[in-house]
Amino acid sequence: MKVRTRLAASFAYVLLVVIVALTVPLGIVLRDRARSELEALTLANAQTIAAVLTRDQLEDDPAERRALVRNTRRYAGDVGGRVVVLDVTGVAIADSAEEDLGEDFATPGRPEVAGALASQPMAEVRRSEEEEGDIAVAAAPIIDEGELVGVVRISRDVATVQANVGRATAAIVAVALGGLIAGLVLVLAIARSLARPLSRLATTARRLGDGDLSARAGSLEGGDEVQELAGSFDEMASRVERTVRAQRAFVANASHQLRTPLTGIKLRLEAGTAESDDEEVRTQLRAADKEVDRLSQIIERLLTMASQIEEGTVPRADLGDAVDRAVHRWQERAVRGSAELSNQIDGADLAVVADAADVDQVLDVLIDNALTHAAGPIRVIASATPGRAIVSVADRGPGIPEDEVARVTERFFRGRGAATGGSGLGLAIARELAERWGGGLDLRARDVGTRVDVWFPVSPDGATGP
Repeated sequence: MKVRTRLAASFAYVLLVVIVALTVPLGIVLRDRARSELEALTLANAQTIAAVLTRDQLEDDPAERRALVRNTRRYAGDVGGRVVVLDVTGVAIADSAEEDLGEDFATPGRPEVAGALASQPMAEVRRSEEEEGDIAVAAAPIIDEGELVGVVRISRDVATVQANVGRATAAIVAVALGGLIAGLVLVLAIARSLARPLSRLATTARRLGDGDLSARAGSLEGGDEVQELAGSFDEMASRVERTVRAQRAFVANASHQLRTPLTGIKLRLEAGTAESDDEEVRTQLRAADKEVDRLSQIIERLLTMASQIEEGTVPRADLGDAVDRAVHRWQERAVRGSAELSNQIDGADLAVVADAADVDQVLDVLIDNALTHAAGPIRVIASATPGRAIVSVADRGPGIPEDEVARVTERFFRGRGAATGGSGLGLAIARELAERWGGGLDLRARDVGTRVDVWFPVSPDGATGP
């Protein structure tokens, strides 16, 4: 539907621009052409009448004047305008309208009369205040035996011509609008034929993105290009399905196969711890046993992740609980390092979309960094803002130089004041773990100490997973 609407709107806009671009100039051309033709016709009429008039017809004789008046009225009926005959001084001696007899027409407002008195026929269309509109006027000299004996002036209203131009323009617009409507119908039909297979393909893509690896576009209606697109999409979907299933099988099989040797290692370590009389050896064996437990947890996590992906479930974690666990894990080291590790939970519902093990690893990185680089108070804070939950670790150590702040989350970057033995991977790993779940990491260097904020998207239903 959106594709069809956009295509129809685009076509309508383009066609409307074309209609306006063509109709407006065409209307102007029609108007100018009609005025030019009216000027030429009016001048031709004036010259025709002037050609049939003679000196004798213009004499100051009552009989001749009456005949001239009758002829003037007849001429006016023939040309459809007002006909005025002037003498050589420009004074009206016959007027078909019988309004301005004896009036001097040789005024600045009537340049056509001045031109005719100079033996130059003239015509124009101009505004008339008397007529309250545009008029076409023309004046032609009356020549008898090579001598100027008078002038014929014709004037006519152009309203009729303008009305004809308006009707012609309206007809053109009507035809254009009809073409617009027909074009819209055609475009909607074409857009519908194009949009139907594309909409189906989009639906299939959403299903594949939501985890339905069996989604396929199949055979789509449309041209060769649409069929080729559907075929390429289905081929891609098949490859994705094979790849994902192979990855899931590898994770599940590898995790399962590692359980047995780890169980044997743990039993041997426990037996060695119980049988050894050397306290130093037992300490090392207990440390190794903890690492085995940690490795077992990683394997369990991989199995859980594989199961979640297979079932299409989304993991959930409680950020408040994660902070409590992290502070408890690192409290002993904090005491040994003369640090004061404390936590603060702001808000009751801090469920986020993330794997709990990833959240724990992020907290371990942040707290480990703070304990390594800063003594004194270290606060771990969990809080919520609209759409996200944030865990912050703030210390009062020496801080990070401003020119290094933008680079500390890069892999293997170690600043000038970094402690020996580090790899430069901690913050990079924390950032990548947060981004894996749609979150992020922000680091702020303060006047005293450093604060790192890691945020995760809030779980929509507020529930947390295992």
